Amino acid sequence: MKKITTYIRKFWLAYTVAIVCLLIAIALDMMTPQITKIIINEVFVGGDFSRFTMLIVALLGLGIGRAFFGYWKEFLFDRNCISIGTEIRKDLFNHIQTLSMNYFDETNTGEIMARVKDDVDKVWQAVGMTGMLLIEVTVHLSAVLFCMFTLSWKLTLIPFVFMIFGISLGFVIENLFGKLYSEISEENANLTTVAEENIVGVRTVKAFAREDFEIEKFKACNGKYFKLQMKMAKLMSTVYPFYDFISTLLPIICTVVGGILTVKGEMDLGSLVAYVEYTRNFTWPLDMIAELANEFSSSIASYRKLKKMSDEVPELRECENPKHLDEIKGDIEFDNVSFAVGDVDILSDISFTLEKGKTLGVMGATGSGKSSLINMLQRFYDPKEGSVKIDGHDIRQMELKQVRGTSAVVLQDVFLFSDTIEENIKMGQRDKMQMEEVKKAAMMAQANDFIEKMEDDYNTVIGERGVGLSGGQRQRISIARALSKKAPVLVFDDSTSALDMETEHEIQRELEAITDASKIIIAHRISAVRKADEIIYLRDGKIAERGTHEELLAQKGLYYETYVCQYGEVS
Repeated sequence: MKKITTYIRKFWLAYTVAIVCLLIAIALDMMTPQITKIIINEVFVGGDFSRFTMLIVALLGLGIGRAFFGYWKEFLFDRNCISIGTEIRKDLFNHIQTLSMNYFDETNTGEIMARVKDDVDKVWQAVGMTGMLLIEVTVHLSAVLFCMFTLSWKLTLIPFVFMIFGISLGFVIENLFGKLYSEISEENANLTTVAEENIVGVRTVKAFAREDFEIEKFKACNGKYFKLQMKMAKLMSTVYPFYDFISTLLPIICTVVGGILTVKGEMDLGSLVAYVEYTRNFTWPLDMIAELANEFSSSIASYRKLKKMSDEVPELRECENPKHLDEIKGDIEFDNVSFAVGDVDILSDISFTLEKGKTLGVMGATGSGKSSLINMLQRFYDPKEGSVKIDGHDIRQMELKQVRGTSAVVLQDVFLFSDTIEENIKMGQRDKMQMEEVKKAAMMAQANDFIEKMEDDYNTVIGERGVGLSGGQRQRISIARALSKKAPVLVFDDSTSALDMETEHEIQRELEAITDASKIIIAHRISAVRKADEIIYLRDGKIAERGTHEELLAQKGLYYETYVCQYGEVS
């Protein structure tokens, strides 16, 4: 995310016009009491009614002019803040997309959502309405004090003292509210996280009858948020009465003291009336000081949160001059790869090669490191030792986009977007992929039949994460998505676990017919990997066994034991 001043400079012309309109509007405000002064002194006191109509028309013109320039001032500042907010949100989202998986492993989704939505809203208010009011209050106060000083410098000492008191109190408010707004922002993120988790995981909540527990958890977060907001409300209710008291007291004091000066002959009646009118213009900016201090404290706290997120540096980056391969065959090599998360070793000394058109099966108990192989192949993480190569090139020396574009992955935990089935299969390739390719991939994934039975077939909009579809249907759409990509490397991470044996068999037959792509099949079922050219069996992050289906059965080791558990004794 760029500096705020960078965004403001981008819209400098609109800001300039808005500020000019603001200055003209304030100037018109300052002229109104002067005309009132003339009406009092020359018309009512002097008895010269010849100018009365003209002066009334002048007041009306000032009012119309004030409304006209006030409209453009408000509109331009609002448009600028909305435009800047859109730019900030876009840049922040773009930055989030560049961050490594480590960041998402350590950061709650609710916190990210709170930054992208709520905190950006607070910042755009600072460069829009709040910023406009700050400029207006500053100029307005200066102009009013000058006009009051020209009428009576003695009387102006009173509002000057009030102004110093109001500004000092504003700084106190900013200091008091700054820390509190940071706490509110954090708790807002926690509250968003709890709500988001429960909405996404509503089926799990209901399946385990955890409604009461989750309600209590949400109530606890909501209670903390309530206490912080009440603390803020108490502070505000303590401070704002001082400004209300100033607004009421200042005109009274100025009227009394000004009346005494008028009686003594140091002021005329018109000047006194104009001065009292200026004091009412003076109290509005004083009232706004507390609110502006409150808003800016909130905006500063939000900006710090956004700055912290934008300062996050992706741990995984491209090298300075990354290679771009003109053509990728799909040969994969893991060369003595070791991988760790923090101090925990996940994989140790993993080596294998996979040639184009061949199939590698990967088996092992849960937590043995199977999925970590895929994470490194797509370079979500880098190995601690060793290297991962595509067509003989270390992927750390290649373009990151090309590395990830090389493989099409089907995960066990399928994620489908709230969009049409067609778009979920195309996955952003609307302009490149024809409908015939979509249907062909769906037929290979055994998904075409159930899709065409839907009301709008491929144009059917599915709910968030595939709500309304069965687990097997979601997996088949995900498989179709991977097949339609026509990547040199196909990866299936336990992707047929929700399918019946017959459907799984049909999909495997289709995969066997694909000879122009390398295939990695991670599975718990023997049936998914038995026809692979090589099978590796992981245990505690190491390759415990490797070979073909027949060779591993002959070893009568871990693979054999898994076979016996699933099928009984080998005949």
